[in-house]
Amino acid sequence: MNFLKSFFASCLGSIVAMVAVIFGVIWIASLSGGDEVIISEGSVLHLDLDAPIVEVEREDPFAGVPFVGSSSPRPIGLAQLRQTISKAKEDSKIKGIYLTASSPQAGYATIAEIRNALDDFRAGGKWIVAFSEGMTEQAYYLSSAADKVYLHPEGDVEFNGMAVDVTFFKRLFDKLEIKPEIFRVGEFKSAVEPFMLEKMSEPNRLQLTELIESINDQVIAGVATSRNLPVERVKEISDKMLVRNPSQAKEFGLVDSLAYADQVEDILKRRAGTEKLSLVKYKKYRKSVAPKGTSANEVAVIVAEGTIVSGKTGSSQGVIASESFIKELRKAREDDGVKAIVLRINSPGGSSLASDAMWREITLTAESKPVIASMSDYAASGGYYMAMGCDTIVAQAHTITGSIGVFSVLYDASGFLGNKLGVTSEELKTGEIGELITVSRPLNEVERSIWQQRTEDVYDTFTKKAAEGRKTTQDAIKAVASGRVWTGLQAKERGLVDVIGTFEDAVKVAANAAHVGDDYKVRFYPKYTPSFFEQIMSQIEEDSEESAVRAQLGEYYYLYEQLKDVKSYQGTQARMPYTLHIH
Repeated sequence: MNFLKSFFASCLGSIVAMVAVIFGVIWIASLSGGDEVIISEGSVLHLDLDAPIVEVEREDPFAGVPFVGSSSPRPIGLAQLRQTISKAKEDSKIKGIYLTASSPQAGYATIAEIRNALDDFRAGGKWIVAFSEGMTEQAYYLSSAADKVYLHPEGDVEFNGMAVDVTFFKRLFDKLEIKPEIFRVGEFKSAVEPFMLEKMSEPNRLQLTELIESINDQVIAGVATSRNLPVERVKEISDKMLVRNPSQAKEFGLVDSLAYADQVEDILKRRAGTEKLSLVKYKKYRKSVAPKGTSANEVAVIVAEGTIVSGKTGSSQGVIASESFIKELRKAREDDGVKAIVLRINSPGGSSLASDAMWREITLTAESKPVIASMSDYAASGGYYMAMGCDTIVAQAHTITGSIGVFSVLYDASGFLGNKLGVTSEELKTGEIGELITVSRPLNEVERSIWQQRTEDVYDTFTKKAAEGRKTTQDAIKAVASGRVWTGLQAKERGLVDVIGTFEDAVKVAANAAHVGDDYKVRFYPKYTPSFFEQIMSQIEEDSEESAVRAQLGEYYYLYEQLKDVKSYQGTQARMPYTLHIH
């Protein structure tokens, strides 16, 4: 009895403590949430971009609240970042930008978008100073857009070209006695290779080599322009890794000088013309940025970021749920104030069924108003399926797209269940064919033939609809399909993309197609705002799981993410070959 009393008393105490913390957080947040953003003359906007860069960021309920919230950097929204830099360009109180980046968590297309925004900022007559103690390849590509680049005297710059990691799980499955049942169409549909091989196939080696060479060429060209160096010289520096220490980084012109943080601060004071440095953090300054435009004409931007799945999104991030997406698109189609729609796609694909359901809604919408695809880091397989229903496809040169192919995966875990866990099962059936999705036994030959035919049928539908969208023949699409991935530049050369350009370019294409000229405003959707309690619980869950794993694995966190993705591969997929970790 005493044990039960102690147990219930402990539970009650925990509940009371949790409630007190929640109400305390609400109270503190209410005190700090309404602060007016005041910018003093001669301020410098500080962009610390060592964080995950997502398409659109959500509000952090714990921002500004002491001792509460994640220790990991909060995601920065690319949309908000562009708006903030644009506002700073026009703000007379902001003299320049102080850029710090060691390891931004973003793809090269996203980095290119940020570089474009920084270039536009400089074109307005203002300056950018970049500083870091060490820079990854992505960080240096980003920092090179600055007027001046400073490196810590004992720091490091990684500038040695592209590399791509592919992780294979075949030996793991062999040890666990799990046998993947694989059905695919296309010579390059290599998404299933990690389950069946221990190294790359030759077709996959070919496509990935050409892919990273294309991205590397674009990075070298960008650095050469920003640093005012010959392209051939930059390529030599990269190919031979001539920069191996800080002094060589200065000698070969990758950085302007070696300096400590306090010395850089003195430089910022001189450039800002102030005795005391006034740094304004991005998170603070962003609060002062209001959406531009009061026009009655709206260009609606519907963000599709993450893996494609069926059903509803709810508060989940990192997925594109077909029902939720269709709802948003239908609202935009039926809204007379929306004159054009931009689909901002950042997805490696996912469920073929969900992709097709969204494609249908996109084509219906395109019949009544312009729909333009804007490709971000990824718009591949199911992501391309969405784009091909649009009137015009705009991609970054660095975008990874294509991967027009289909595969199906099931798992025979009977060996694992029986030999490792001691679990057996038996199936009864009324006809010749049993369960087509099962882990408790291997498929028979008839069932395998059914799955292979299903996979081929989906591929035929995919390529046929791609041909219709691109106004070409199915054979022409199949010639560049077979699951092969391309950069945006390569895709443009092969007719899979219409325009190489930025998100802003896509918006302009949409506005021109709607014949509204410059008389329009841009709004982002979906506008999901979780309740305060949902945000708290989401934050607690993130802190206790993802942040802990990320902290332990560091740069190898992507391996954990790939392993998590395995469970979503069951069934027929229009998905690109794994998430490419290019560095």
